Amino acid sequence: MTGKCQICGEPIEAGGRSGRAAVYCSQACRQRAYRERRQPAGVPAEELVTDIGDRVRRLRLAPALAFHADVESLSAAFAQLRRVARQAREESATPTPTPDPTPTPDPAPTAPAAAAENVTPDRVTILGEDGFAALTEEHRRELRVHCYRLLGSYDEAEDLTQEAFLRAWRARETLADVGNPRAWLYRIATNACLDFLRRHNRRPTTYEPVPGMDSGDGPPPPRLPWLQPFPDDQLPETPAPQHEPDEQAVASETLELVFLTAIQQLPPRQRAAVILRDVAGWSAQEAADLLGGSLASANSAVQRGRSALREALPGRREDWTAAEPSAEDMALLQGYMEAAARCDIDAMTELVRADAVLTMPPNPFWFTTREALFAFVRPNLDPASPMFAGYWRHLPVRANGQLAVAGYLQRPGTSVFRAQLIDVLRVEEGRIAEITTFEPHLFTAFGLPMTL
Repeated sequence: MTGKCQICGEPIEAGGRSGRAAVYCSQACRQRAYRERRQPAGVPAEELVTDIGDRVRRLRLAPALAFHADVESLSAAFAQLRRVARQAREESATPTPTPDPTPTPDPAPTAPAAAAENVTPDRVTILGEDGFAALTEEHRRELRVHCYRLLGSYDEAEDLTQEAFLRAWRARETLADVGNPRAWLYRIATNACLDFLRRHNRRPTTYEPVPGMDSGDGPPPPRLPWLQPFPDDQLPETPAPQHEPDEQAVASETLELVFLTAIQQLPPRQRAAVILRDVAGWSAQEAADLLGGSLASANSAVQRGRSALREALPGRREDWTAAEPSAEDMALLQGYMEAAARCDIDAMTELVRADAVLTMPPNPFWFTTREALFAFVRPNLDPASPMFAGYWRHLPVRANGQLAVAGYLQRPGTSVFRAQLIDVLRVEEGRIAEITTFEPHLFTAFGLPMTL
């Protein structure tokens, strides 16, 4: 069964899989459609620059708390300006003849034929600081997402991407003998992440009962204290190469938290093997080369990882192709934000499934039923309760290919809404099935202000 991409018109092979039908052929097309709907034309870059300049000139170095608050508010403006600059660069870039990124790369990244296509003597000669910066910038986004899938943490993915580039810079003289710089960077980034995972015990556990708290009668969900959300507008534009149908264990472009949680349960080498083969799109031989082992050992790691991953994923979900939210999904999100703003707990309850799950990494709190969840939340949302936390305002965002909201709380006796949380929502059958609540320190990564 074949459909057509709603953006570029390219055919989409369904591959006989059940579940939702894909409407875009690649992540690039999906992100382009998202930007066209969400970003107004003619973003006022000049106004942003003027505003940032004015605010910098007004910075107060004392008292220290005021200085810190002013700088924090500036970071959101800079994040917005970066997005505008990135979009302008992408729109003004002149296409140059390059090899088609969709075919599977040659099996050996250092083969002479690949070297002739990817590295010329002139390129090696001029690969100084500027040339190296251009190379790393070209692949920064996809390497950061690769590190994120391996680690599950946005902050650590940022750190390990930088660590990978530092290692690459130290080994830059070897680029003269490298046939495929992208594979070279992938190998360095993968090894940096595996080194990190060897130093840290990063296997999910399960949530433990919290004394005095009713978490519901459902089974405790997996606990990943290091889990963080990933902003959709930082996803790479270049799609991964296409897979053969019999090699595709999961859809290649998913970052959904339930999938990310499942893949974090694999041992690091199996995790890397599955991500390289089934997500990043490398061939079996290339994955073996990137992992620094034999073809047989890499294939064995992939097969064991795929089997464990299928067991860890929810049985009712078979199609992992990330889809754009429907009109019903957006109406549900709007209703969720409006009900919270009105402190309408009954309306919020109607939007949530009876078997909903709420987790709050890195905090130990968890709930596996709607009844237990709202027994915990109700006193904080009820203005008549002595435990009333304050009034809420939410902004819609996109994280991990899912619906999400950024929540701002105006505490009693104050006049400012301050960044409080990011809720990433998973929707099933028209209701919210899972809420993952994150702390607010990544607001700036999402281009969000710290106060409203």
